[in-house]
Amino acid sequence: MASNGRTTRTREQNGSGIPLAPAYRAADAEAALAEEAPGEPGAFPYVRGIRSDGYRGRLWTMRQYAGFATAAESNARYRYLLERGTTGLSVAFDLPTQLGYDSDAPIARGEVGRVGVAIDHVRDVETLFAGIPLDEVTVSMTINAPASILLAMVLAVARRRGIPFEKLGGTIQNDVLKEYVARGTYIYPPKPSMRLVTDVMAYCAERVPQWNTISISGYHIREAGSTAVEEIAFTLSNAKAYLRAARDAGLDIDTIAPRISFFWNAHNDFFEEVAKFRAARGLWAHIVRDEFGSKDPRSQMLRFHTQTGGSTLTAQEPDNNVVRVTIQALAAVLGGTQSLHTNGKDEALALPTAESARLALRTQQIIGYESGAADVVDPLAGSYYVESLTAALAERARALIAEVDELGGSVEAISTGWMQSRIAESSYRAQQEIERGQAVVVGVNAFAESTSGPEMDLQKIDPSIERDQNARVASYRAERDAATVEARLADVRRASEGTENVMPHFLEAVDAGATLGEICDVLRVTFGKHVATEAIA
Repeated sequence: MASNGRTTRTREQNGSGIPLAPAYRAADAEAALAEEAPGEPGAFPYVRGIRSDGYRGRLWTMRQYAGFATAAESNARYRYLLERGTTGLSVAFDLPTQLGYDSDAPIARGEVGRVGVAIDHVRDVETLFAGIPLDEVTVSMTINAPASILLAMVLAVARRRGIPFEKLGGTIQNDVLKEYVARGTYIYPPKPSMRLVTDVMAYCAERVPQWNTISISGYHIREAGSTAVEEIAFTLSNAKAYLRAARDAGLDIDTIAPRISFFWNAHNDFFEEVAKFRAARGLWAHIVRDEFGSKDPRSQMLRFHTQTGGSTLTAQEPDNNVVRVTIQALAAVLGGTQSLHTNGKDEALALPTAESARLALRTQQIIGYESGAADVVDPLAGSYYVESLTAALAERARALIAEVDELGGSVEAISTGWMQSRIAESSYRAQQEIERGQAVVVGVNAFAESTSGPEMDLQKIDPSIERDQNARVASYRAERDAATVEARLADVRRASEGTENVMPHFLEAVDAGATLGEICDVLRVTFGKHVATEAIA
């Protein structure tokens, strides 16, 4: 255990196992750049950013992730954030919604509205976005297994408001592969899940052209315990699997790839995180161009959202989390993120209060408007250390991607448990370093106060929320035309049993009154349910 005295912390390698020299010189950077120069901002391979002017035209989207309890309470939080300068919304859903169950399902008991907002039907989505112009504010939805159905609900609301689908902008995460490897909120087996992904891609390419149909997530891979190298490699390997699935479904790469986005984590190792974003951009550009034959530069540009690292936050001395989040957010900005969420200081204890959410937003605004960090594109370019680290991360990630390819790609690597085992090993090593005091966590294993400090006001979810939500679901079912709902669910069943795109049928089903759980139950019968297998070394 590290002491509370003066501690010398010297690392000979970083968390990804990359050796660290005491100092870096021009020769180190020249060696790193020998294989390929990073190019200019806005030019292939986009290591220095996808836009030539960086943030000079506009800052990144300040997209604060929020959602809890009911649609009405979440709507109030969204309005609160928009009034204080948030420029995009990001919806957190509760566990029953993520797993495709209605709030009154027995399995949902005790979880309704706890870690996100409860959404059961299209009326909930109308309430969620009441007073919010969907053709002006972009909406990101962190939902995966039932993502296509939640998107259908948004489309139904837009249609009811008379908003053309062409004017809708936003993102559904829709990244089912990382659910099998890192989070566990899957529903169906991988093959039909991938079919849902490609159906969304095909539908949106034709009908909702400004919608990002998938946000491929390294965030949860990192939260599960991976290194930065593994975060890059496994995320890009999953992205390759989606591109292959799209190609196999007959979709043109340059039609699909421009609407693919990514979702990265930002951890505490400041320079490694900046270098990680730069390395990932260069790797993706080559993958899409050289392996998939893309001709459109937009397909080769890695666009991404970043969230500061939830697993780095501590329940002890939560004010320290403000500093951690600031460092992480600055790394994301210097790395060229297009969108950013900053965590609240209390998120190791509960969902953030309005006050901590405001402070998290102010952190972004101070970086954007006061720090000068946004004035220059890729300001750390040319740093001997950053260029060396960018090249080292790219080299190691490229080798790990090749290893996944040799196993047959991400789907096979996940199905056998190989990818999960790699992440678990890295997580175990990192935790051992903390427990031995080799990795310092201020306020936890070093410089810790002997007292717990002042009590904090925490966000609390009233148990009556669940009872009221269940009553609304029952009332909603009683009011709808049951025969029409059954007919639309039969259409969903027929489409899912065949090869027809299911998205139009999801749209008509939710618009007729079908609930999320009812549609997912149809697919549970058609597709089956995924059961995880453990890989034991």
